[in-house]
Amino acid sequence: MVHEMEKYDAIVAKATFALIIYVIALSTIGSVISFMQTNETISTVGSVKAVGVGIYWDSACTNAVSSINWGMLNPGSSKNETIYIRNEGNTTVTLTMTTSNWNPSNASDYIALNWNYNGQPIEVGVVIQATLTLSVSSSIDGITSFSFDITITASES
Repeated sequence: MVHEMEKYDAIVAKATFALIIYVIALSTIGSVISFMQTNETISTVGSVKAVGVGIYWDSACTNAVSSINWGMLNPGSSKNETIYIRNEGNTTVTLTMTTSNWNPSNASDYIALNWNYNGQPIEVGVVIQATLTLSVSSSIDGITSFSFDITITASES
């Protein structure tokens, strides 16, 4: 009888230990999944300002760009938007692009905006196509939405 009790106690002890390990594992997995879900997608919007040029969604320059809704992005991802830029001044220009007014202010530590414009001079009335690429770092943390301003400025060549 004593031997059977010892077997029973050993089984109960092993089952209790297994249950504790199982609960700890579920708790840990739940925390990881919760963390992944809250950082899975990031909502973005950027307003666009033009200085000395027109910025459009179409090559015919009929649909002006005032903002870009980048949609939902995952950490470690990037998204492209194609725009058309027309020199609406009276001299040949080159372009620069800057970002400002990041909200939250630390978003620019994890998010970058680049484009494929290579500095070529743009004659009066000429339209060029440019691709803007927004990239989100895989290490972004604590940011679930952000906004910023994009300014494209024309300077005389």
